[in-house]
Amino acid sequence: MEERMKKQMAFALEIDKVKNIFRQTHLSLRGRNENDAEHSWHMAVMAYLLKEYANEEVDIAKVMLMCLIHDIVEIDAGDTYAYDEEGLKTQKAREDAAKERIFSILPEEQKAEFTALFDEFEAYETAESRFVHAIDNLQPLMLNNSNDGSDWREHEVTAEQVYTRQRKTKLGSEKLFEITDAIIQDNIRKGNLK
Repeated sequence: MEERMKKQMAFALEIDKVKNIFRQTHLSLRGRNENDAEHSWHMAVMAYLLKEYANEEVDIAKVMLMCLIHDIVEIDAGDTYAYDEEGLKTQKAREDAAKERIFSILPEEQKAEFTALFDEFEAYETAESRFVHAIDNLQPLMLNNSNDGSDWREHEVTAEQVYTRQRKTKLGSEKLFEITDAIIQDNIRKGNLK
């Protein structure tokens, strides 16, 4: 096998590890905890289905790839729960180190491509990255809502914390923020969010 293909195959095998990174979010209907691969796949399909609600025209292929790679760094960095204030303080440093190690497995130009795409997602400056963040916020919110807010109750999450996390959703999609707001308000009424 040629060297380029060896690197690509090594990366393909390495990213299989993302299936072992479990999130705080549970699958719908009170299923087990979701893993990062399931989260990313679900986001990519949702992005395609909901693309018409992006605030701006987006390159949907780029959006879907961004969805699929945005959590690969968690192979090394681990999943940081959205409401873990201590974990959030070190998240960027852990993810930057992971990005360098994992993407360095690839041939140089593919490393550059994936690094640039990951950095674009993190920077939140393009229509694509803003829309991916909107989907990244909506997906676990939707699952938690389907589980009657059990993850929020378990972690004693407040409505203010959820709104703080969701505040940028409207930058990617005003329409998806309307859905987000309705879900949050419903869970406040139900007592799932303090």
